[in-house]
Amino acid sequence: MALWKETSSPGSPAASGTPAAHSPTPVTELHGKGTERAAPEAPAVEAARRTAARPAPVESVIAAELTIEGKISGSGDVRIAGRFKGDVQVDGNFRIDAGARLEGQVRAAVVVVGGELQGNIDAAKQVDVLSTGVIVGDVKAASITVAAGSRMRGHVEFGWDDKHAAALELRGNTRPV
Repeated sequence: MALWKETSSPGSPAASGTPAAHSPTPVTELHGKGTERAAPEAPAVEAARRTAARPAPVESVIAAELTIEGKISGSGDVRIAGRFKGDVQVDGNFRIDAGARLEGQVRAAVVVVGGELQGNIDAAKQVDVLSTGVIVGDVKAASITVAAGSRMRGHVEFGWDDKHAAALELRGNTRPV
């Protein structure tokens, strides 16, 4: 069971008699011979503290009014709303918004194309091409979803994992049928 004691500092609203936001202070328990230790926390409080300690997912955004040339690599999610020229390799999700444009290769777990991509998508788990999406390049993914109205020019491979590709190569087929 958690025990909390509300404290207020001089000049705070609680000291002046007006309601204030609570600032809980953990209470300690005394355990024989002057030893003191923190009171055990309730499971809900402990779970909330663990959840709060985890960083929230972060999405990096290239804004609509920006044009950037370079390379993007790392972990986390990336969204392009402007124009980017260069390769993208992220461990998280990657999104090209409607009206945005990317010239380069993409390697990410999940790729959502709502704008224009001039380049290949490689080794994605999931690729979603929205109705406003345009891809000029090859796509290789475990799964692909294509909305009506989208456009694509290139080669598409989906539903194949490394086991299937290796088995085909051993049989002499270099390309899945």
